[in-house]
Order: sequence, then C-alpha cells, then structure tokens
Amino acid sequence: MGLMRFATGAFAACAMAISAGHALAQEVKPAIVYDLGGKFDKSFNEAAHIGAERFKEETGTDYRDFELQNDSQREQALRRFAQRGFDPVIGIGFSQAQAIEKVAEEYPDTKFAIIDAVVDEPNVRSIVFKEHEGSYLVGMLAAMASKTGKIGFIGGMDIPLIRKFECGYVEGAKAVNPDIEIYANMTGTTGAAWNDPVKGGELAKSQFDRGADVVYHAAGGTGIGVLQAAADAGKLGIGVDSNQNMLHPGSVLTSMVKRVDNAVYKAFEDVQNGVSMEEWGGVQNLGLAEDGVAWALDESNKDLITDEMKTKVEEASKEITSGEIKVHDYMSDNSCPAMK
Repeated sequence: MGLMRFATGAFAACAMAISAGHALAQEVKPAIVYDLGGKFDKSFNEAAHIGAERFKEETGTDYRDFELQNDSQREQALRRFAQRGFDPVIGIGFSQAQAIEKVAEEYPDTKFAIIDAVVDEPNVRSIVFKEHEGSYLVGMLAAMASKTGKIGFIGGMDIPLIRKFECGYVEGAKAVNPDIEIYANMTGTTGAAWNDPVKGGELAKSQFDRGADVVYHAAGGTGIGVLQAAADAGKLGIGVDSNQNMLHPGSVLTSMVKRVDNAVYKAFEDVQNGVSMEEWGGVQNLGLAEDGVAWALDESNKDLITDEMKTKVEEASKEITSGEIKVHDYMSDNSCPAMK
C-alpha cells in the first residue's frame, strides 16, 4: 500500500453504498474551481483533481472544473457554475472563502464546499485539516534522517495556515532531537507565492548552503522547485498535500499527504446519494484519526525509511490519535511554543 494510514474502511463502505444504492442515487452535476497554480500542480489542487477523477471513473458521472488565472475570477467562476445548475460546487483553497460566501447567499439551494476555510452559510460544507498532526510526523522523520542536525521548512504564502504546517513540523523534529536547528522561509505574501518554483529552489539552496540536509515544503507549485533543488544537491526534500515521492525517487524522504481527494470524492458522493441541506453544511475537521492526513511510504522512498523510523512514527501516530500526544495547533492562538 502506497500511503501509511491510507483511508480504507470509511471510504470502502461508501463505495459499497454506491454500488448497492444506484436506484436511489440522484443526478449530480459536480464542479470544481481550483486555486491558483492549476489542477496539475502536483500538490494541493491536484489532490482535488484526483478525487474528482476517481469519482468519475467509479460512477461514470462527469464533472466540470475551472483553473483560475487571477484572483478576480473566483467569484465569476463560482457564480457561473451555480447559474448553470452545477451541484455541488467546490472551491479549492482558503482564498475562495469570500467569493463562496457571497455566491452561496445568492444560490441558497445549491450545495457549495470549500477546502481549507470555514464559511458560515447553511449550504456550505467547510472542510479543514489537522495539518499540524501530519507535519509532526514528517518532522520526526526529518530529524531522524538528518545527519547534520539541521533541517529546513519552506512555506508558500505567509499565512497562519502555513505557519500551522511549520509549527507541527518543528514540534515533531524537536520531539526527536531537542537541539536540532531549523531554518524557515516563506515564499511571499500574495497568491503568486504558490506558483514560483524558481524562488522555491533558491530558498531551498540557501538552506542547504547553511547546512540543512532535509527540507519540508508547504508551498504548492513552488515546492516543485524545492524538491528539484534537493535532488540536485544530493539532499532530501519532503513533499506536501499529494504524494510527491515519485517526483524524485530516492530524494524525497516522504510526503505529508492531505486527503483532499477523499474530501472531494465524499462531497460528490453525498450529493449523488441525496444528502439533505441540513446534513450537508457545517465544518469537517480531518486529522490522523479521520484519515485526513498521512505520511507517504512507497517504492520511491522505502530505502530512505528505516524500520526504526517507521516504528517510531507509527507509535507517535497512535499517540496523537488517542490524545496522548497533543500537537499544538497554530491556528488556535497564532503561536508555536516549540519555536520559542
């Protein structure tokens, strides 16, 4: 199996429900509006695309999507899909929040969903993730893999959500090595920060030049440059959102996977199965216990992960799920005790 803690039980049960209940299934016209960076960013957007494609393959139901070229297109794209009767309409990324709130008010009978933000409207499903939990695990792996005692983190847009990744990563690394040195850079303060692989590579190189030998990115398409720089320097990168291990086999230590694919698949499936508006809305917060985040282990990185590393991370995962380890959530108070 490619991903540790790959979601199986819940989604297998959902697949069985589809096959057993086609007679009750309703017509569904799903649509997705991707965030900047496009659906083939090998990261966050592509995870959503994979979920939509899996639904299409398994059910035969097609979907429509739109790739933003600039911020001004968000509201227009969402409204166009709602006008044409698409349901559900899913916005990928926190930047869609304001546009979804406005359009959802205009089309109260359409089901909307947003990934990575909370919109308080009765016809909006807000799907967020416990990225700090998954980042804690890859932080442990980074610290165990490092030979220099120095590792790095490169974020995309400097926002609390990305600081949440950083904080969990730092906490996990320090749980293994309290004296580890961690460098951190953010790529920018606008949406362009998600799609600048050249700058990502430059930031990674600067961290390698200072002695880091493992760098974790949470930077969308920018992270492609981080992983390339790691491969070029003979160092290790850590991918994010989608499983990026295969981009540079033997050079990507692991990936912190956000199961955006499962969230999109489940949203499409729920509407097809006739979910009521009351059941649709609200907030879903998906972490290790909910199979919402994971770390990736497959043929591309199996030689980089020792049995000891795997055992320690699996133990920590169980302790996080049980509540024995409580990973700090930066979003709760915009602080990170592990970074002090």
